[in-house]
Amino acid sequence: MPKLNRRNFIKASGAGAVVAATGISVSGTAHAKAAMVNTGGDAPLPKAKGQRVVVVGAGTAGLTIAKYLKKEDSKLDVVLVERRDMYSSCFASNLWYPGIIDLEFLADHSFLDAAVNGGYTFFSGTVLGLDRDSKQVITDQGTIKYDFVIFSPGIDYYYPRYGIDDPADQLELAQKYPGGFMKGTEHVTIKNKIDNFDGGVFLLNVPPGNYRCLPGPYERACMIASIFKKEKVKGKVLLLDANPDVTIKKDGFHAAFDELYKDIIEYKPSTEITGVDLGKKEIKTEFDTIKFDDAAIYPFVRASRLIETCGLMNPKDSQFQANINDETNNLIGDKSVYVTGDSRPMPFSKSANTAQSEAHHIAKVVAARAMGKADPPYESPNTICYSMVNAYPPEAISVNAYYKKGENGSFAFDRVNMVEVRSAEQATLTLEWAKGVYRDMFE
Repeated sequence: MPKLNRRNFIKASGAGAVVAATGISVSGTAHAKAAMVNTGGDAPLPKAKGQRVVVVGAGTAGLTIAKYLKKEDSKLDVVLVERRDMYSSCFASNLWYPGIIDLEFLADHSFLDAAVNGGYTFFSGTVLGLDRDSKQVITDQGTIKYDFVIFSPGIDYYYPRYGIDDPADQLELAQKYPGGFMKGTEHVTIKNKIDNFDGGVFLLNVPPGNYRCLPGPYERACMIASIFKKEKVKGKVLLLDANPDVTIKKDGFHAAFDELYKDIIEYKPSTEITGVDLGKKEIKTEFDTIKFDDAAIYPFVRASRLIETCGLMNPKDSQFQANINDETNNLIGDKSVYVTGDSRPMPFSKSANTAQSEAHHIAKVVAARAMGKADPPYESPNTICYSMVNAYPPEAISVNAYYKKGENGSFAFDRVNMVEVRSAEQATLTLEWAKGVYRDMFE
């Protein structure tokens, strides 16, 4: 199996070729200036009326931080840049499969309304690079000058970790068996797979490393098993876990596996994918070859490639994450550039509530620095996470935790409240929690 390192990544993904082809640099060279000309000069934005903060990415972290920057300092000129036309949340998406929520619950939210309600500017465009010397964000619509820039671009998938190096194979795998933890269209494909599944083995997996939504793959297995149980589908959910055990809320998930889905869910820990034969519908592991009838294959998670393209990556980081201060999130050596959300290197859960609570803190940091004030006291992110383990009737478990930095500089869970006995009350709280996250971003 190929080792995960920077050389293999560049070879497999062609990242170096992309940078060369676009001519985009991050250091104010002639290439960067040429890229600015090629994208049409300045982006069509009004002149900044105060210090301009550009927020890149309108996910949970980006939407929250744009809103709260204006709350902290109404004089800031905040521009939120997003390439997607429509919003759709990854959190709560597993609940759509069995019909606990409808699609509108996930997607009936407007970037434009959020900007109007929050008093900032929404700008539709794709970020191509960053010129830190001239303090300009390079987009396909032109360049945007900034006083501060905050990157919240989320994650990307990294298929070579599973021995899939050929771009054609990566594309085929992404289209036929999507991971379902990035794009809204992935969820549509997975729901269609579930609705049309006639029986056999439906394969899911849990990737190694710090992946997006630690309990998400286990919750998904429970939701699919609920459907199979209700519809009397003659099949099983095979869950391959690269980790030695369920990564969080393990007692609650194991209880659901054993008590609700004993003959439906087969859980195999310490089983990492090392190869995929798409023609034969086979998964290869270190010890086995496993056949499946359909699947949603969750690739290894890395930071968004934009973090690398813009020169913000720590080259020693095994998941290509940002090289930032772990309490204020600014790029090491540059207090005008920040990274929040799932591209951060800290071992916090890559989840909605974590990103949102972190965004509240970083909004305070950036606003204070813009006003020439001292940094606010450090605030730990808060991970509140509900997991539905039964769909008919809805029952859920939950965790509420913070993080504490030890003397050696590493982080660990702190003030943990785990509810691992499934209940209808927790299911109700699941939906109310999700609605609260939406309100904090869009209203």
